Amino acid sequence: MPRMLDVSDDVRAEIGDEEADRLLAGDNTPGSYDCTSCRTPGDAEQERTSTVLFVGDETAVLAFAHASCLPSQIVTVSEEQLQGAVRSITGEDGADAAAAEVTPNQAVLGVTSGLVLIEGELRPALVVEPTGPIARPGAAPGGGDDFLPLLIEQGFMPVTSLEGVPSVLHGWSVLLAMGQLHAVLQPGTNGGSPVAWWQAHQPLQVTEAWRAAVNKTQTVLLFAAPVGSIGRQPREDLLRDALDKAASQGRLVASAMPLAGT
Repeated sequence: MPRMLDVSDDVRAEIGDEEADRLLAGDNTPGSYDCTSCRTPGDAEQERTSTVLFVGDETAVLAFAHASCLPSQIVTVSEEQLQGAVRSITGEDGADAAAAEVTPNQAVLGVTSGLVLIEGELRPALVVEPTGPIARPGAAPGGGDDFLPLLIEQGFMPVTSLEGVPSVLHGWSVLLAMGQLHAVLQPGTNGGSPVAWWQAHQPLQVTEAWRAAVNKTQTVLLFAAPVGSIGRQPREDLLRDALDKAASQGRLVASAMPLAGT
């Protein structure tokens, strides 16, 4: 019986017509699978399913996702990232925070995942804080910290309290694949494909509770604050306290972002 499978043109071009046709015919495709995004069970015979091809430096891994979580696509990662993603399938867990460099010679952003209570509901959030001041491109050294103004110009909204859910920042999204956080994507120039605003050096592990919350809402809240505003908090209640303090001091911006492909 043919599977309810989506194979994008990009994936077909990478794996070849013969393999793509075999997949669509039901060969080499598990009827049931764990979604590579939300990590909950799926059934390719009962619901729309996307083929997601992870391509590393030397190897590639074909995975499956609910079509409502991710479209069929190619996700390019380093070989190290790919091996880490493969290990995640076996259920290995790690820390829930990491730092990543946006691009060479630019500032390093610390990214922490956590659940934040807003309007009586625990919501999946990412908190971004640089390790140093962020200057505008081309600005003279020592010219101050423009991190928040730059984000506000991109559409992030200043937050004075955490009483309400931030508005959606259209065109931005969060890439969660194989149950791990890979990147925060922003719109490409001139209507082009989205590009990474932040990309993890290694896939960022998130807790099962965080993944479950994302699976429920299909939305991630992203909070950002200048260096020294939040810190690396060991517990979610302390993280919330730090966010409240930063908001009250006018040092916090936020937005809501859908998962990539939704």
